[in-house]
Amino acid sequence: MAEDIILRTTNLGKRYKDRWAAEDVNLEIYRGDVFGFLGPNGAGKSTTIRMIFSLIRPTTGSIELLGYPLETKREKALAKVAGIVEKPDFYLYLTAYRNMEIAGSLTIGKAPQRQKIMESLASVGLEERAHDRVKTFSHGMKQRLGIAQALLCDPDLIVLDEPTNGLDPQGMKEVRELITRLSKDRGMTVFLSSHLLNEVEQVATRMAIINKGRLVVQGSVDELLRASANRILFNVEPRKRAFSLMQKIKSVHSAAEDTSGILATVETRDIPSVVSKLVAAKCKVFSVQQQRSLERYFLSVTDEN
Repeated sequence: MAEDIILRTTNLGKRYKDRWAAEDVNLEIYRGDVFGFLGPNGAGKSTTIRMIFSLIRPTTGSIELLGYPLETKREKALAKVAGIVEKPDFYLYLTAYRNMEIAGSLTIGKAPQRQKIMESLASVGLEERAHDRVKTFSHGMKQRLGIAQALLCDPDLIVLDEPTNGLDPQGMKEVRELITRLSKDRGMTVFLSSHLLNEVEQVATRMAIINKGRLVVQGSVDELLRASANRILFNVEPRKRAFSLMQKIKSVHSAAEDTSGILATVETRDIPSVVSKLVAAKCKVFSVQQQRSLERYFLSVTDEN
């Protein structure tokens, strides 16, 4: 329903001279979503986010946040929106607590109460480091501190631009768990921009893929991946004989040799018949695996494979 849309962009575009950094981007993000905004580096993700935050002016189109048009009601549209664009910056020689005070003063017009600062730091697991200088923090801790700053205004929508970029596996896990908590425990809508497909696949409920400035696809993560689930990996030997046979089977719509076997497009109902024909041709079928993978889906729709 329209009232459940917390962020909508219509024909949104940004042009620099003769180059479109983003063009005709139509996003719909619903309240409660963890929305993955995916695309290769340079696809237009950060440009789109900068327009959403009103940091740059769109060349075309419009943005609506929380029911308010950004162009004419900027203050109301952004009142309950917070986030991080690219990477958070801090006064490294000051403590995390003092950085939070300063950020709060800029965001809500006055220094936030101590209780609010400590609650926000506790939400990201930094309560015990509140009075340590930020220069002693790891990259992952700085990312979490940036998210803590964004929480000071109690946002309905939090926008995170590449929040796990440059983190080690443990840092990625911490940020991923934090995103899940913000959504489930605090009921926030999370707009998550990333090129790390595995990270998004683990937390997102809906997603959009942008490539070369244009929106390629948008929808439920489960539904989009389910639609591509008829990609089947056959681990079969001898591979050359099996590949030659599969190219002649009518129910196999496409087949290609993969490092792990033969990757083919086959409807689920036709898999037993294909296996029977392979066995009849004296091929040994070791396994048949459905390739329900965000990475494979991403590559298929961006033509990067």
